[in-house]
Amino acid sequence: MTTGKLDGRSAIVTGAGNGIGRAVALAFAAEGADVLCADIARDDAETVAAEINGTGGGRAAARHCDVADSVSAQQTVTAAVDAFGGLDIVVCNAAVFSPITTIADMTEHDWQQALNVNLTGAFHVCKYAIPHLRAAGGGSIILMASQMARVANAGQAAYCTTKGALVQLAKGMALDHADDNIRVNTLSPGGIATGRLAKRFGDLDAAERIWGPKHPMGRLGRPDEIARGAVFLASDDASFMTGADLLLDGGYTAW
Repeated sequence: MTTGKLDGRSAIVTGAGNGIGRAVALAFAAEGADVLCADIARDDAETVAAEINGTGGGRAAARHCDVADSVSAQQTVTAAVDAFGGLDIVVCNAAVFSPITTIADMTEHDWQQALNVNLTGAFHVCKYAIPHLRAAGGGSIILMASQMARVANAGQAAYCTTKGALVQLAKGMALDHADDNIRVNTLSPGGIATGRLAKRFGDLDAAERIWGPKHPMGRLGRPDEIARGAVFLASDDASFMTGADLLLDGGYTAW
């Protein structure tokens, strides 16, 4: 059941074409927000936007966006403002998973790509979005981190580094922009049943069997469970929350 928590607001969701980003875009629209679905795979973004526009609630538009490219990020922010008349919410969800390997064996290209997309990509989007949030009288920024921001996993040093850095980036921006009424938080999912995880493990059944028991709740999370956390952070329900990390990891970090 939706309650219109985001009525009258406009949002950008990067990495909106699949998985968690798709779920967040759908949840925002169901709560009344207009959503720019941004993804490096434009076709996927257009599919999600069409799904939103066919179900009522907020409006949606789609745009190709390579967050690692500052020009692309700036143009995406401008497109959202042009489409909806302003900007209130930003979700930086676009990310890449680096190859599972040690730092000694990782290529410089793979290391740099992890930084460029997962970390610098968030910087690019926020850099150009913040002036519009300020002009709107405030807003909410959500950086999609991970339980791997708090703990590490063998072979994933690059990914863990970028996700940990996002937590600190959010804290710094929260302090810098508190006077602008801009709240900045991270959202840290555990293992979530998405196509990306299926690709890593071969299929979702294998992911559930292998990765699910790593969580005390005994299963992988669902994209809609993370989306509900994003709605909370974007809404007035989280009006006194900034510089914090919302951990939705099925108890993964409690072991």
